[in-house]
Amino acid sequence: MANETTNGGGAAGDQPAAGAQPGAQQQAGPSVEVVAQYTKDLSFENPKAPGALSNQQNQSPQLNFNVQVNASPVSDTDVEVELRIECRAGEEDNVVFALELVYAGVFRLRNIPQEHLQPFIMIECPRLLFPFARQVVAETISGGGFPPVMLGLIDFGSLYQQRMARQQAQGAVQA
Repeated sequence: MANETTNGGGAAGDQPAAGAQPGAQQQAGPSVEVVAQYTKDLSFENPKAPGALSNQQNQSPQLNFNVQVNASPVSDTDVEVELRIECRAGEEDNVVFALELVYAGVFRLRNIPQEHLQPFIMIECPRLLFPFARQVVAETISGGGFPPVMLGLIDFGSLYQQRMARQQAQGAVQA
C-alpha cells in the first residue's frame, strides 16, 4: 500500500513543503471538524390518539413547518449550532400531532477568515446537521403512528439572508 495520509493522520501532512525554510510554519487551510452531534431536545404530542390514528385515511392534515438556526460559542475554536424544527399537523384548535426538535452539533472551526465565519456557521453547519435531524423527524412521526414525513431540502443560505435582512430592518427602525 502506498504511503497515504488522512485528515489528522500526521506523517506526510505534517512535513514542510519542498523549498520551505526550515522552522517556518506553514499556515494551514480552513478546516471544520464535527466534534459531536446530538438530539438536545425532542417533544412529540399526539393529543387526538387513538382517534387520529384511525381517521388518518379520511383526510391528510395540513403540515406546518418552522426551522430556526442558532449558534453559540463553546470555546475559542468550537461553536455549538442548533437546528430547531417545529412541525404541526392540523389547525390551531384541531392539532393532530406536534413535533419540536432541537438537533445540535459542536463544530471545531480553524483558519476560517473572520468575514466568512458567521455565514459559514449559519449556513454550512446546519446543512451538515440537517440530514440527521430530518431522519429524527421522520422516525419520531412514524413512531407516533403516522406516515413518516420526509422534510424537503432547506436552503440555509436563503434563511441566513432573510435573517440578516430582518436584523438590518430592525436596526433601521431603532435608529
